[in-house]
Amino acid sequence: MNIKFIEHAEIRMKERGASTKEALLAIERGEKFTAKFDRVGYRRNFSFGKTWKGKYYNTKQVEAYTVQEGDDLIIVTVIVKYF
Repeated sequence: MNIKFIEHAEIRMKERGASTKEALLAIERGEKFTAKFDRVGYRRNFSFGKTWKGKYYNTKQVEAYTVQEGDDLIIVTVIVKYF
């Protein structure tokens, strides 16, 4: 299976502080869940221990939302939560 990012997902990852590697790890080793619009989400928590936008957080959670197109898994957006 090929994993591809659409431009929207790449832009959102930059805005929200996620790396390509983190999004791929969420898919490969994270929790799989169903999402709206027949999408599949993947979630994984990462040890963070840094400051993001002026506030310190121990954990960063990365969620990658995908659609299947033939043999390709397309990442349509990535959401990041800090806590």
